[in-house]
Amino acid sequence: MSKREPSSNHSAPSRREFLKTTASVGAAVAGGLVLQRSVHAAGSDTIKIGLVGCGGRGSGAAVNAMNAGKHIKLVAMADIFEDKMAAAVRNLKAVKPDQFAVDKDHQFVGFDAYQKVIDSDIDVAVIACASRYHPDYLQAAITAGKHVFLEKPHGVDVPHVHKVVAACEEAKKKGLAVVSGLCWRYDTGVRETIKRVQDGAIGDIVAIQENYMRSPYHLTSPRPGLSEIDYQFRNWYHFNWLSGDDILQSLIHSMDKGAWLMQDEPPVRVYGQGGRAASARAVFGDDEKTVAERRTYGDVFDHFSIVYEYANGVRMYGIGRAQKHCFDNVSDLIIGTKGRAQIIKHKIEGETNWQFEGKKKTMYDLEHEALFRSIESGQPINNGKYMVNSTLIAIAGRMVAYTGQQMSWDEVVKSTHTLGPENPDFQSKPPVKPGPDGVYPVAIPGVTELK
Repeated sequence: MSKREPSSNHSAPSRREFLKTTASVGAAVAGGLVLQRSVHAAGSDTIKIGLVGCGGRGSGAAVNAMNAGKHIKLVAMADIFEDKMAAAVRNLKAVKPDQFAVDKDHQFVGFDAYQKVIDSDIDVAVIACASRYHPDYLQAAITAGKHVFLEKPHGVDVPHVHKVVAACEEAKKKGLAVVSGLCWRYDTGVRETIKRVQDGAIGDIVAIQENYMRSPYHLTSPRPGLSEIDYQFRNWYHFNWLSGDDILQSLIHSMDKGAWLMQDEPPVRVYGQGGRAASARAVFGDDEKTVAERRTYGDVFDHFSIVYEYANGVRMYGIGRAQKHCFDNVSDLIIGTKGRAQIIKHKIEGETNWQFEGKKKTMYDLEHEALFRSIESGQPINNGKYMVNSTLIAIAGRMVAYTGQQMSWDEVVKSTHTLGPENPDFQSKPPVKPGPDGVYPVAIPGVTELK
């Protein structure tokens, strides 16, 4: 299981050095060098995109990208599973028949398929696969001179997030766009509400509560003939080494809004709790059917409650839960000295009372519209600073919940703890295996260490 290692005596950057680096990949790159391919400011020429990851989120992102303009064509696709590829081809061809241009020779399957897409004649890589691979695929795309849409989270451990920092720096130098899948940053009502809060509509922020409570993501049951490593790839949301745990899949979206309110400055310390409750033996029993159901939950936690303390005294509380038959709630409550704000509801109450009533468009389309308009205008967006900060905030939450310990931000950014093997594939040894009872071991706060 995961173990914790003291953060001293290695070459990782200091907090100041790390922040200096991430700050330099700011929110936008104005006047950067634009690669001269077929993309012009008028937007009349074809922009070719390649999709890496043919699951539901990847296919959805491809549609969102093509919604940004009829001149945007999908020309290459990659996945590690042939059946996922076939399903995505059918669906995307049906939804976007005039923009789907992926011939059989550009439907790549396997662990090298991502590189084949990148090496194809594409302008933009849309990367939305198992989160463990996001940093490596981002680096490969930027090295090859491609603009990138990268789904969240942007790494499942700190060393891999450092790869994202380096890739975003390189993108800045090359004039390449990097847009994050932390989609609330592009929601019209959320943007306007946060702007008003930052302009003082509720006074000084005192506390931030971020909730993301829902049922579990899709659960994939083992089936006869499926190897253990193959099963974990198919059920990757529920394995820590592939997904980073649910805090990096769900709660990160809410905490990203809190980080945004804090001007994307990191907290100074983090502590909290988490665990597995709904899949415990005491709840489900030991019969074959319920053991099989518990196995589908892999080795991730199903609840988190994390406290983030900031240098100015503000505290952010992140509450996440992924359990069936429970109260669901996705919300943000910001308490200020002069009022309160509910970010998703676009509402401010107190000395200032305000409700957003403007027209809204889906944020999933808006983030891709921003990406392609920035490419066409020659001012490519670079979301590097906040995508790194918010991913680290979520990783920090997982680390303190797993160990039961408090961590300073310096300890977080210096962490050398990594999840899973390098370059994992179907021949890799599974990093975690089910115990004699058929259930995977999970972290135990107060016992588990990271190393």
